Amino acid sequence: MNLKEAFRYQNRLQAFMDQAQAILGSDSNITKTENTYLRKKVMPEAENETVLVAPDTEYHDRITDMARFLIRLLEEKEKLFYAIRTAKNSLPIDLDSEVALNASRQSAAQTFKHMADLRGSDQTIFNGGTGYRFNAEGNQVSYRCDVRKVTTIHFDRNVIRKELNRLYQKSDEMSAQLDLCLVTSKVDYAPLFDVNASFAEAFESVMGAAGA
Repeated sequence: MNLKEAFRYQNRLQAFMDQAQAILGSDSNITKTENTYLRKKVMPEAENETVLVAPDTEYHDRITDMARFLIRLLEEKEKLFYAIRTAKNSLPIDLDSEVALNASRQSAAQTFKHMADLRGSDQTIFNGGTGYRFNAEGNQVSYRCDVRKVTTIHFDRNVIRKELNRLYQKSDEMSAQLDLCLVTSKVDYAPLFDVNASFAEAFESVMGAAGA
């Protein structure tokens, strides 16, 4: 598989680990509860009734297998992690650093795009201002007045546009290079199950119908 496929498989492993841990983390799944209704105590002619509380998961009879499955998933994640690291080390670029750096370029480009799109304005806000004055009786009273709001660009737009285009170009070039690395790289790892398998399919594939 290539790095792109490896990352997808890594996410799948983690998703299944989360699901397995959720099953194992629920007390109702890992314990067996019986409620006995002591009817005979209040009605001698009646019989006591024991009812098993329904578990929350279909795996309630295979909890130990589920624990083993979680460990297998963790082991596979470890194998895949080292295989990915080896593949990354063989690349002509530092993949993680370049991904982070390109994200910073794109973030800066968004800021510059906002600046480049900004326009000056001259508008009147009716009754937008307040003040105080003394009336004929000498008392201080408030009044309202219109406000002329003038907004001007306070930077060199040409510089911003130039840097924006440079960021776009560099980001696009690096994105293309990163995509190429992801699909042409070789990750020495054999999947434990198909990446499109459901949780149940993966569990049965790894543990087997009779348990492993």
